[in-house]
Amino acid sequence: MSKETEDINPNQEGQPTDAEPTTEAPHDEVTENGTKDPSPADAASDEEVCPEPEEDTPVTLERSAWKDLVEKAEKGTEYWDRFVRLNAEFDNFKKRSARERSEAVKYANEALLERLIPTLDHFEMAMLAVQHAKENSLDSIKMGIEMVHGQLKSTLKDAGLEEIDAAGKVFDPAWHEAVSQKETNEVPEGQVVEQARKGYKLNERLLRPANVVVAKAPGADAEEAAS
Repeated sequence: MSKETEDINPNQEGQPTDAEPTTEAPHDEVTENGTKDPSPADAASDEEVCPEPEEDTPVTLERSAWKDLVEKAEKGTEYWDRFVRLNAEFDNFKKRSARERSEAVKYANEALLERLIPTLDHFEMAMLAVQHAKENSLDSIKMGIEMVHGQLKSTLKDAGLEEIDAAGKVFDPAWHEAVSQKETNEVPEGQVVEQARKGYKLNERLLRPANVVVAKAPGADAEEAAS
């Protein structure tokens, strides 16, 4: 082998040797689901950008912020106490209103019944007089009953009760109830001829309609049948 051949180094042909290792650009590893794992450098940079606060780290407030927080806490306590007190008062009010309403319904007729008691006393006196009446005392018994009747009507009228006087009036279905008809030429057709039972109203509200007999023209049934 010649000397020139010995001086030739195999590494001069462009192939790297162990003394000079090749450096490759870092790359992210691909996971099984196709995403790339961040490099340690990227992970370190994320931690620096979004540091997680420690749980035991004390929170400091300025004096004005602390004072404002204390004032709001005191107001919250005051409002809560007021709410509890008002709620208890409202519950008591509901119970009291329900009790008063029940008593009002129960004793609604107290004033009327109190005014009817004297009339009841007079009726009992009249019944007692009838039981011990003599033949010559009939007029006095009649007068006593008329007085009791007048007193009763006056008491009921003061309470708002009014009679519906339908005699001689034109038939009004709002206040009258026709029980029959009577053929007559004495009064116009549709006029009340007779009142069989009185009606009553309480402050313009109908309590019981008056039962009446209404007039109709003679021969009206025959004309209707012929037509």
